[in-house]
Amino acid sequence: MTLISVVIPVLDDAPMLRVCLAALATQSRPADEIIVVDNGSVDGSAEVARRAGALVVRSTAAGIPAATATGFDEASGDILARLDADSVPPMDWIERIEAALEDPELTAITGPGRFYGGSSIGNWIGRRVYLGGYFHLVGWALGRPPLFGSNYAIRRRAWAIVRGSVHRDQADVHDDLDLSYQLTADMRVDFDPALVVEVSARPFASMGAIAHRLHLAYTTILVNERRRSSWRRRADQRAALRTREESAAEQRPAIPR
Repeated sequence: MTLISVVIPVLDDAPMLRVCLAALATQSRPADEIIVVDNGSVDGSAEVARRAGALVVRSTAAGIPAATATGFDEASGDILARLDADSVPPMDWIERIEAALEDPELTAITGPGRFYGGSSIGNWIGRRVYLGGYFHLVGWALGRPPLFGSNYAIRRRAWAIVRGSVHRDQADVHDDLDLSYQLTADMRVDFDPALVVEVSARPFASMGAIAHRLHLAYTTILVNERRRSSWRRRADQRAALRTREESAAEQRPAIPR
């Protein structure tokens, strides 16, 4: 039986966390474990999590990268699913993740967000421009889809391989983008446009908020490009794809002549 853990970092977000946990309580395929990583909240977020039956873990370092890594380290599931406190997953979210990862060659699955709480124009820009640009531009740089932090799942065995490479102690990076960079070329990531979650439009509430997120993206790309360039990563992806195709061809039954 496959066990699925859901990990949710939180910092002073009790009202939205309550909604997120309520959505998880109605899943068609319930989570086997829900871990809420408290990143230093003073608003009762931890108590909201406990009342919902989640396991509360405290992060010893500030920042979402540290909180996410702490949650993944603590999780016992075979699949580690990731939401933000302001995510609202549909009823079949976990069911879809489990079905996708029945493919033994798939390492991770991710999908887009549908923004709520902002203006109709802002929500459209968030999904089409911000997320659309993220998946297309970063996807090109990596040679595969990047993970979206409000909506993805990864195999625990893959996390065990890359957990020492993520910049968990660097609070000024995007944890999802950083993890996307650490996945090795042979780890396949799929983007499912139907795997949609509702996400708060808070990142686009002001120019300052937008600038902050762009700064995080720039920093994340910079620290990882110093390790290995996008050109090298794309070459690694092409080589890994050729290897998979050759392996699949060898396993096909021969056609009688």
